[in-house]
Amino acid sequence: MPAQSPRHADIVLDTVRSPSSAAVSPLAASWCRSALHHKLDPEAGARERVGGVALAERRTLHQPLLAVAAPVLDETFRAVGRSGCGVVLSDAEGVILETRAGPGDVDAFTRAGLVEGARWGEAEEGTNGIGTCLFEDQPVIIHRDQHFASRNIGISCMDAPVHDPEGRLVAALDVSSCRADHGPAMAEMIASLVRDAARRIERDYFCRHFADRRILFLADEAATGTALLAVDRDDLVVGASRAARLRLGLDARALATPQPLETLLGEGAAPSFDDADRTVLRQALARAGGNASAAARMLGIGRATFYRRLHKAGVRH
Repeated sequence: MPAQSPRHADIVLDTVRSPSSAAVSPLAASWCRSALHHKLDPEAGARERVGGVALAERRTLHQPLLAVAAPVLDETFRAVGRSGCGVVLSDAEGVILETRAGPGDVDAFTRAGLVEGARWGEAEEGTNGIGTCLFEDQPVIIHRDQHFASRNIGISCMDAPVHDPEGRLVAALDVSSCRADHGPAMAEMIASLVRDAARRIERDYFCRHFADRRILFLADEAATGTALLAVDRDDLVVGASRAARLRLGLDARALATPQPLETLLGEGAAPSFDDADRTVLRQALARAGGNASAAARMLGIGRATFYRRLHKAGVRH
C-alpha cells in the first residue's frame, strides 16, 4: 500500500516547529507568524465576516478610493475573468470591500470566502494573499498549499498593496483563482498585471486628491510605483506620493510645512524678487503672443516700465 501524503496542517506545523524555519523563506516566516504570533490553527474552520451597517460604514469611509479603483477593477477583471480569476479589493485590515467574479465562478468564490465583508487579514486567516500582502506591505503570490489554513489551499492569490495620497497603506488589490489548472507560471504573469493595476489606483487616487494642484511626474519605478508631487501656485510642495517620498527621502514631518519645489529637488539658489519678476514678465509675454504693449497693459504698467523691468530681469525680447 503506498504511503499517504502528509496532511497540509502537518506540513505547516512541522515547519513552524523547526528552529530555523522562519529564516528559510518569507513563506515559512509567515507560517510561523500565523501559528506563534497570531495563535492560529491551520485546521480551524471558522471564518469572520463584517456585514450590514459595519460594512456600509467601511465603504463610505473609503468612498474616494473606491471611486478611483472601480474602473481599474473592471479593466483588470476583463483581462483575467475568462481564465476563472476574480478581482478583490480589501481595506488595510483585510476586509473585502469590492469583488468582481464571472457567473460561472461566483459559487466557488463564495465557498472560498472571497466575498464582500469577509476578513482576510493575516491575523484572521494566517498566510494568504491579502493578509500577508498587507502585513509585509509588498506584492506577494500565495499559491494554493502555500496558504496557512487547510481550508484555503484550493486558492491561488496574487496581491499588491495600495497606498493613499499621504503614502499610507490603505488597501490590497487581489486577483485569485479557485481553479486547479491555475499554475505557478500563470500566477507570475497575473502578479505583474496586479502590480501595475495597484500602481494605477495609487496614481489616480493621488491625482483626484490633489485635483486643484499642479501634479509633477518624477519617475515610474517598478518596485515602488509612480513618484508624483503636488505643488501649489507658488511652487510649494503640498503633497508627495509614497514613491516620491521614498525617492526623495521624505517623511510626514518633512511635508508638514510646504517646501519650495527646488529645495526638495536639490536645485536652484535662494529665491529672489528678480526670479519672481522674470517669471511674471515671461508669462505675460507668452499670453500676449510676444506683444510687449499688450503684455504691459495686462500687468497694468506702462510700456517703458515694462521694458525697464525686462532689462533688469535679464529677459531678452
